[in-house]
Amino acid sequence: MKKLSYLKSIANFILIGLAITTLSRIILFFIFKDRIDDTPDYWYIFPIGLRFDLILLCYLSFLPFLIISFVPGKYLHYFNRFLNIYYILFLVLILLMELTSSDFIKQYDTRPNRLFLDYLIYPKEVMGTLFKSYLSSIILTFVIMGAFIYLLFKKRRSLFATPFTEYRFKLFLFVPVAFLLFFGARGSLTSKRPINASNAVFSFDQLTNCMGLNSFYTVAFAAYSLKNENNSGKMYGKMDSAEAYTRVKKYMTAQPEDFTDAELPLLHTQTPDSSNNQPMNVVIFLQESLGAEYIGCLGGKPLTPNFDALTNDGLLFTNLYCTGTRSVRGIEAVVTGFLPSPSESVVKLSNSQSEFFTLADLMKDKGYDTSFIYGGMANFDNMASFFNGNGFDNIIDEEDFDKDGNKYAFKGTWGYSDEDLVVKANEYFKSQKGKPFFSLMFSTSNHEPFEFPDGRIELFDKEKNTVNNAMKYADFAIGKFFELAKKEEYFKNTIFIVVADHNTRTYGKHLVPIHKFHIPALIIGPGVTKGTKYEKLCSQIDLAPTLLDMAGMKVETPMPGRNLKQLKQDVKGRSIMQFHDINAFRIDDQVVIMQPNKEALQFKIKNDTVLEPVPLDKEMAKDALAHVTAASDLYKNRKYKMKHKKTGN
Repeated sequence: MKKLSYLKSIANFILIGLAITTLSRIILFFIFKDRIDDTPDYWYIFPIGLRFDLILLCYLSFLPFLIISFVPGKYLHYFNRFLNIYYILFLVLILLMELTSSDFIKQYDTRPNRLFLDYLIYPKEVMGTLFKSYLSSIILTFVIMGAFIYLLFKKRRSLFATPFTEYRFKLFLFVPVAFLLFFGARGSLTSKRPINASNAVFSFDQLTNCMGLNSFYTVAFAAYSLKNENNSGKMYGKMDSAEAYTRVKKYMTAQPEDFTDAELPLLHTQTPDSSNNQPMNVVIFLQESLGAEYIGCLGGKPLTPNFDALTNDGLLFTNLYCTGTRSVRGIEAVVTGFLPSPSESVVKLSNSQSEFFTLADLMKDKGYDTSFIYGGMANFDNMASFFNGNGFDNIIDEEDFDKDGNKYAFKGTWGYSDEDLVVKANEYFKSQKGKPFFSLMFSTSNHEPFEFPDGRIELFDKEKNTVNNAMKYADFAIGKFFELAKKEEYFKNTIFIVVADHNTRTYGKHLVPIHKFHIPALIIGPGVTKGTKYEKLCSQIDLAPTLLDMAGMKVETPMPGRNLKQLKQDVKGRSIMQFHDINAFRIDDQVVIMQPNKEALQFKIKNDTVLEPVPLDKEMAKDALAHVTAASDLYKNRKYKMKHKKTGN
């Protein structure tokens, strides 16, 4: 046994790592016990968790094992400092990821993942939110981390020292020990592929499944999976692109004779029911996190008296579902009409930073002024780059507000308040003096830490900075915008849509919490029948084609969304939702759910929170796969553009 002591540092590293991840899993189990208890055989999370913890720790142990095994003993002391730092660094990172897990899960209903990496890019906004909303968690994390680092450094010699062992003996044991580490890191010797995150899936509850993982693994796996983000075939299964486009087309309102270019497979002509004598302005007022559960007229909380009153002036969509859980996904759907996919939103991907179809590019070609107006910093989530390259002539953001001095009401962590946004936008629209314009307005106030000016609303909650109060303030700003706009000449010739980018926290006991994707949309403008409702199931990607019809514009577009004005009554409603790396394809009350490296599942939706497993309709599953396959092909091969953009003209 004494001869084996040269492996003590690796054994201690693995044991300390297991202690951190196992204790964290137990604590998380009790924090989220009410959810986990509803899952049959929920205790699987512990053996699954042990398996994935060993996978992580065995991977991390390979490098120290190679050094310890092959460096002769008389030279090993030169590597001791490196090994000490290596062990301590990764143990600290593992602990840090577990300490952040509870708050992340409460916000996103899953362990830290790709979103965790994304937010590291924007320290100003993220750190402001953390310090204002999670200060107690930050303090506790620093205290625990400080104590842990102190103890590791103090005990590093006894924990991670490598005593002298005969070189021949180490070489003799290399193969069996290497085999054990390989087996531990791979997780299986019978499977063709190493164990991955999909092997932790044993229930229909996303949160329960992720408890069987550890947070360092999920973030590392997310970073590793970036290489597959544009290849849906590696995640959900392969399909020929020609078949995919054929299947996508049968869900569109475009007819076979409308398609105009074989090289741009979805490009088609859309003809409106009626045309207008003069160009119509189009304004999209995108609302941060305004889920249907907060909208009074949709059966939600009584927080939106202004929005509810405005429904008497326009067309309310009562059964509309967003495509994702991030603002960039909402922008992607509303401004480009692009299909949701397991990759990052096209707003952030390299191939779509120019010559990618947007409503702004379409309108610009028709002589419109095009603008993006935002109270925060437009570089957040790469919005400025994407908009600059795809038809938005004018980007007005926080820096432009700053130049106006102190004329605005409030500036918070995420930028200027919603009422400041609507005042700025109204001034800009007036300045066009009859020139047609297209504009995307994007709100900020309904975002944690939920900051807004005093004295604007009667608080719903006693504490001011809550999501309910922020919702109510967002509604106040919506009311103020239309109050201002109705006094101006441009109002008479403008199609407005107020729509959410996504809901607030997206969570639930199913693989895809469908009820959390339900959002409001309201269209107001000339020719829109007042006080009407569109009640059929529909998707965010259907809004842009519908807006163009209402604006009376005959156009060529590659958008696969439906023109809801021309959708036949007997056609069933459709929505597509992307929840992290899970895709849900819904037709009426049936939904097919695709998970990475797993067989598709199908459920009957009794209501948004009750899903009943049913046999898989293989044709519907192929249609679901077709939509993500088409999205991948359109992006990779730069086929989502207008015809004149093919040659860069």
